[in-house]
Amino acid sequence: MFFLDPLWFLFAIPPLLVMFYAQHRVQSTYQRYAEVANAVGMSGAEIAARLLRAQGLSQVELEMSEGHLSDHYDPTSKTLRLSPDVYSASSVAALGIVAHEVGHALQDAQAYAPMQLRASLVPAVSFGSSLAPWLFLAGMFFQFVGLIWVAVIFFAGAVLFHLVTLPVELDASNRARALLQANGLVTVTEFEAADAVLKAAALTYLAALLQATAQLLYYVLAALGLSRRDE
Repeated sequence: MFFLDPLWFLFAIPPLLVMFYAQHRVQSTYQRYAEVANAVGMSGAEIAARLLRAQGLSQVELEMSEGHLSDHYDPTSKTLRLSPDVYSASSVAALGIVAHEVGHALQDAQAYAPMQLRASLVPAVSFGSSLAPWLFLAGMFFQFVGLIWVAVIFFAGAVLFHLVTLPVELDASNRARALLQANGLVTVTEFEAADAVLKAAALTYLAALLQATAQLLYYVLAALGLSRRDE
């Protein structure tokens, strides 16, 4: 079976370790600066409202979401949702997280091409990435290389999605840095702390890309190996 293949471990474990490290960095960096009050004494919700007004994004709704670090901007409903801790906290960590999500709202308002491309990929990627592992398993079980190649094609969409996501997220973080400075919301020390939060978050997107790429490469090598055995 493929999960006993040493090659699978070679491709699966390194990206998984990177993902664990990235998640640890995010959690530890967030926890460190979530306990530090920001100098302006504003909650995440207040910071978000101020930045949205400053950028003329009055059409964007502001809501509290559920879950830990579930902060996101929803372009379909034009809604910025902040997790309870970020929504209510007057922390330095909240500065970076909120500004990043406002950065996404700006991308949407300015029709930022990579963000639009990512949104267009969501339906196909959601279907393809969920079906690809089952096609791959079936192909390996029945020794049917055609199914594995179909899995490769389907899962390539997931890799493309992660590839497009990386510049979208990096651009949102760059916008966040500019927003915080332009609106006088951070001291020099706080800017460095918010920057650390943004950089830690970026690692998770890089890790996701590495993980998806490694899985796709394994699918390709498995298909090539099975093809050679069939010759």
